[in-house]
Amino acid sequence: MQISDSLSISAAGMKAQGDRLRVVSENIANADSTGKTPGEAPYRRKLVLFQNSLDKELGINTVKVSARTHDMSEFRKKYDPNHPAADVQGYVLYPNVNSIVEMMDMREARRGYEANLNMVEVSKSMLSRTIDLLR
Repeated sequence: MQISDSLSISAAGMKAQGDRLRVVSENIANADSTGKTPGEAPYRRKLVLFQNSLDKELGINTVKVSARTHDMSEFRKKYDPNHPAADVQGYVLYPNVNSIVEMMDMREARRGYEANLNMVEVSKSMLSRTIDLLR
């Protein structure tokens, strides 16, 4: 494997983790978004799925986002008969977003991004040292 390959692999990892961070941020921002009328579904949590991908041009395996899907788990119900989206029993549907889970996902994505960034820095340093040796 060449140094340029490690840069490509790390860049792909950073892009994938950046996409994951954007989805997590959207989930957190919409954690309390309810419907406006009774029966209207609230915001549904989004997920990012990764897959190993062969870069045929470089001949290396990288990671990429294979899909952005929705979490099909149940919505939370909260009793609030004065809310405009309350059903006839007085319950309002809230998103299936758990802020604690989202914060854990955010921390994991950030660590993955930082690990790839550190790999880029190490690769650049190695490339720089190689150039210095050739002088």
